[in-house]
Amino acid sequence: MPARARPLSPHLQVYRWQMGSTLSILHRLTGLVLALGLLPLTFWLAALAGGARTYGIAADLFASALGQAGLLGWSFAFFFHLLNGVRHLMWDAGYGFEQGQRRLSGWLAAGGAAVLTLCVWALIWHGAHA
Repeated sequence: MPARARPLSPHLQVYRWQMGSTLSILHRLTGLVLALGLLPLTFWLAALAGGARTYGIAADLFASALGQAGLLGWSFAFFFHLLNGVRHLMWDAGYGFEQGQRRLSGWLAAGGAAVLTLCVWALIWHGAHA
């Protein structure tokens, strides 16, 4: 008896891309970025405990363009993951399932993360140049 062809599950060829897909992937990526960001944070804490010389090396690294870009990305990841997590908590409580509400909460999570990141970095920049 020949093997029957098994049906394939619908995939990207069938479904069109949606905002929810993007937000779901971004939520997972920001969780990964937050986890990976623990390595530089640990390095900074170890340098802080190591004394002025080692802290100076870490401070120079974090003050570099690459270090600033990493910190900027890490702060965006923090705020997006936080706001999207609150969005999921609201869903767990039974709120926000209508299509318009899901779309609005998604935009609020992404936009809110961008605004909060810019506000924090504006405060940092102002404090560094005051």
